[in-house]
Amino acid sequence: MTSISPETQSVPTDDLGSLVVQSWRGTTPDGNDVPYLLACSLGDGANGPEGTAKAVEQLLLSAGLPLGEGLVDAAQRPSLPVSLLVVPGSAVLTVQHLKSQFVPPETWLETVGELGFAYLIFATRPWPEGAEPGDAEALAAFTSDEAAMASAAHVVLPARSLRG
Repeated sequence: MTSISPETQSVPTDDLGSLVVQSWRGTTPDGNDVPYLLACSLGDGANGPEGTAKAVEQLLLSAGLPLGEGLVDAAQRPSLPVSLLVVPGSAVLTVQHLKSQFVPPETWLETVGELGFAYLIFATRPWPEGAEPGDAEALAAFTSDEAAMASAAHVVLPARSLRG
């Protein structure tokens, strides 16, 4: 579920289309487990996939996220308008005024709990037409596409939780 606050938007929300957030746990070449997030549009914005890609690019740049220019450590940039809230059984990704709630796998939640962060890839390229979000093969192909990753924002995002 994605929601947008009623505050003034710098990006027309009709152009963003539907946002999908996918979470998985992967292993780095050195054997470390990492909780990943992929956020991207389905390309169904008012101006089609091309307009959607431009709107996502505008959203990310206005949030201070460089595209394809390396990794941003959000812990070092506390004013960055990007956050991850993790609660038992679900999580919420926020980029500026755009919020997306999702239900990650338990293994992802456990890894985030252990490490205290997730690696966010926010792609400007829309999810492939005809591919189902959540399909492991489509996800692997998308995240292996050098052009898609070069035009994405990459963020190490601290995981916040509610405190009682």
